[in-house]
Amino acid sequence: MKPIRQEKDRLGFVGIGYMGRPIARRLLESGFKLTAYDRDHTKAEKLIQYGGTVARSVAELSSGCDVVLSCLPSDKAVLDAYRESDGVFANARRGSLVIDLSTVYPETSQELSRLGAERGVEVLDVTISGSTPTAENGLLTLFGGGDKECFDAAESIFRVIAKKYFYLGPSGSGAAMKLVVNSLLGIGMQAIAEAVALGEKAGLNRNRLLDVLSQTAVVAPAHVGKLERAMKSDYSPQFPIRLMNKDFGLILNLAAAVGARMPATGAAFEINARQSEEGAEQDFSAVILQMEKRAHLGAAKNGQTRSVVNSAGKFI
Repeated sequence: MKPIRQEKDRLGFVGIGYMGRPIARRLLESGFKLTAYDRDHTKAEKLIQYGGTVARSVAELSSGCDVVLSCLPSDKAVLDAYRESDGVFANARRGSLVIDLSTVYPETSQELSRLGAERGVEVLDVTISGSTPTAENGLLTLFGGGDKECFDAAESIFRVIAKKYFYLGPSGSGAAMKLVVNSLLGIGMQAIAEAVALGEKAGLNRNRLLDVLSQTAVVAPAHVGKLERAMKSDYSPQFPIRLMNKDFGLILNLAAAVGARMPATGAAFEINARQSEEGAEQDFSAVILQMEKRAHLGAAKNGQTRSVVNSAGKFI
């Protein structure tokens, strides 16, 4: 496959959500010609100010593009967008390239590759690691699966949106790597939530605790910003907890399929699910709130969260 070039190849982008919007915007600002589609047309229309055009359907978008990118919230949404009669594969040009950025089960990526091959369309699963600020600054990390030649041909796209990008192997490899990475992301956030609740119960000043934790070597870079936002009680979604909840399900399904035991993941999934059921659209770092609630911690005041004490003077 010939290298993708800004001056020659037109991109299509399906799914202008939390991650799709900043990625599509960066591609436009770097000089790519891009057409966007989202079921919520107002989301796609926000890209017009950056030079984007809006398609009325997936069929219209895919028929006029050399490369179709997608960033969708679930396996079902991905499969519907690609295999329906008005979807990508039924309308894409032969010889075009698909780059699915969605976090899905590896078998879903393999199914896309199989269906694409039947239509003469190459398919890459290139999953993304990072939150919305990372995407806005072009600092994502990418994990690629599919044909190596096609992956190399798309480097001009990857350079715009990512700081690092890795080829992992055949179709489904990018999807599998993303689930490996997100298992650490989710378990790590749960561990932090437990540690924060422990410190508060022991009488530490909440904001000082969070500040010091954020400066230690044991907190991963992906979690540092979460602690800084927690100091302001800011749990607005950068990576929504409902999506972390969905990813936990994919991770545990994959673990069951390959025979891997993941007890810590199962425990983190439970807490994540309980907080997700609260109903509000929150960041996945809101598991801190869930652990504070379970620790019977009172409302924070001036950075100090009160512990609940029983009649014997013991923390409860």
